[in-house]
Amino acid sequence: MDIGVVTFLTDYGIAPVELGRAVEERGLGALFLTEHTHIPTSRESPWPGGSELPTRYSHTYDPFVALAAVAATTERIGLGTAVSLIAQHDPIVLAKTVASLDRIAGGRFELGIGPGWNVEEMAHHGVDPGRRTARMLEHVEAMRVIWTEDEAEYHGRFVDFSPIWSWPKPTRVPPVLIGGGGPTVLDRVLSHGDGWIPLRVPVSALDAFGERVAELRRRAADAGRDPLPVTLYGASPKPEALASYAAAGVDRVLFELTDPGPGGTDATLHELDGLAALV
Repeated sequence: MDIGVVTFLTDYGIAPVELGRAVEERGLGALFLTEHTHIPTSRESPWPGGSELPTRYSHTYDPFVALAAVAATTERIGLGTAVSLIAQHDPIVLAKTVASLDRIAGGRFELGIGPGWNVEEMAHHGVDPGRRTARMLEHVEAMRVIWTEDEAEYHGRFVDFSPIWSWPKPTRVPPVLIGGGGPTVLDRVLSHGDGWIPLRVPVSALDAFGERVAELRRRAADAGRDPLPVTLYGASPKPEALASYAAAGVDRVLFELTDPGPGGTDATLHELDGLAALV
């Protein structure tokens, strides 16, 4: 089972290049970044993590810009988003951004995506919250067309364009990892994904989770597909937990780095030292 990290990379924390080098030097396998374009100051949407939204949500780097810097200064680690809110992006622009990043990274980029939870943030982008998942999936379809066809065109409900030229093409078609844990998420993984990113599955729930992983593998096989990898976001960094994740069928875990606050670079590096001991 591979081991990587995921973080809200902020303007007050460790710098992108320093973090990427530190992850690679410690033998960890991947660095994934979260995404929020902004946080509306007036918010009624409940944060899934509790009552008070942490400061880091409104201070994150653009993950694609930050990962390009990391890609140019590392050689081995996998790079990805966990997750990008692609329904809030123009798919033509994002297709070029992702293709450019993947080429800089030499084919190391994976696009983790999710529909998001902040209704006010979506509204600022003109996204109807009731259709955000359908829009997200359509954006995936449109971007894949742009990545793979010399004269790409797409005609859908949310995205519509006549034939276009758009280069560069990615080194490979970036794997799309579908985030979420709801009752229909496996349908989306199978229809539009190349892998699954469930969020913070407690060890106490791993038996039921393992059944869902087995279902995903069974349905992929029935559809004539290779096994779809499972990347667990927010894993517990305990050896016994890692053994349980592996037994449940998880292929990769992402440990979420702690937000140490301003000036916390040394604390982040120390945390990475501890995680490296698990590799």
